[in-house]
Amino acid sequence: MTSSGMGQPPRPQSAANVSTHFEQQREGLVREIALSLEQVLQNINRLNRNLESVITVGNEFSSVEALWSQFETVMGAGNDGNENEQEHEHEHEHEHEQEREQEGADVET
Repeated sequence: MTSSGMGQPPRPQSAANVSTHFEQQREGLVREIALSLEQVLQNINRLNRNLESVITVGNEFSSVEALWSQFETVMGAGNDGNENEQEHEHEHEHEHEQEREQEGADVET
């Protein structure tokens, strides 16, 4: 007693060569799935190549980015100095205003 598959009842010898409707549908779907998976693999490979190209282009700009970062740092340091000077001037102006107010209050009393 030989069985044609796991858990399947044995079929007569004449029907062994003829596949059932289910098996035909299954084989068709398996082929379709295999083709779809192959297309997915091809698309993933294409995406991978495109990503590698983008990364390569991005890496070519690393020196330009470093130069702009250095420029920004230098310009930012210059602006920080100007801002500190302006804040220092505002503090002096505020101190002078307070002194004038105190002098005015002293004169009134």
